[in-house]
Amino acid sequence: MTRFEDLPYRPCVGVMVLNRDGLAFIGRRTEGPEHVDDVHAWQMPQGGVDPGEDPWPAALRELYEETSIRSVEKLGEVEEWLAYDIPRDIVGQAWKGRYRGQTQKWYALRFTGDEREINIHEPGGGAHEAEFAEWRWEPVENLPGLIIPFKRPVYERVVAAFSKYAR
Repeated sequence: MTRFEDLPYRPCVGVMVLNRDGLAFIGRRTEGPEHVDDVHAWQMPQGGVDPGEDPWPAALRELYEETSIRSVEKLGEVEEWLAYDIPRDIVGQAWKGRYRGQTQKWYALRFTGDEREINIHEPGGGAHEAEFAEWRWEPVENLPGLIIPFKRPVYERVVAAFSKYAR
């Protein structure tokens, strides 16, 4: 049996999408083993990087697959990869037990489209299963308090890096 400490991190991307008013897109997750708390079920779009895929195109792909959003411009990125561990008691349930957590490359984007473009119920042109039950625009400073607690340090770092784009 593989020890928790020996498991790798899953490569992942995350995006903070900001509207013209400087508010961030968040979606409420409906399920998944890492979502062990209904109160902290909100998160920004994120997802895995496929083998051989560069993080920036992966971020745009994941954003589209989860929200149908394509009208964005890149504002910035967190230079380093940010990692978190999932709780040990759910390691066997998340990602088939292959990872101890995720290492994430984060990007800040400005949403330049019309809100009618956002479709979380049939995301990616209907080609992908919905990951969010609802969505809203949220002040950036509130994000760490809405995310599942074990991801909070990553969100605090992302908010610190990208708050300048919300002003």
